[in-house]
Amino acid sequence: MDFHLKKNGIQTSLHYGDLCVSGNEDYGFRPFQLMVASIAGCCGSVLRKILEKQRVQVDDLLIHADVVRNPEEANRIDSITLNFTIKGYHLNPDRLEKSIATARKNCSMIRSVEDSITIKERLDTIELSR
Repeated sequence: MDFHLKKNGIQTSLHYGDLCVSGNEDYGFRPFQLMVASIAGCCGSVLRKILEKQRVQVDDLLIHADVVRNPEEANRIDSITLNFTIKGYHLNPDRLEKSIATARKNCSMIRSVEDSITIKERLDTIELSR
């Protein structure tokens, strides 16, 4: 990846579009937003594959990330809580918790930062009826 310094941040061009990164939201994604999105996106993608292999019927999956930053240490990310809300049929919360734990173990982004950022997961299920 090549990054070009621009007046208000940096930019890279990828085959699916340009990515602008800036400390100012008016000019692009903030670096911490990309870090959190990478962690949530990676874990969610791995979880989806696990649920598909288990043939768990999921109607919708939402991941809400709560981020705690430390202004005393360059506003670093101290912790991220990934709140998974899964809607579906015949959901087994214990099995879903185990699937989330497996996704965590196989998520390269979480594994890359787990020694410096505390990452927790929470699960809420919404059982749909036919």
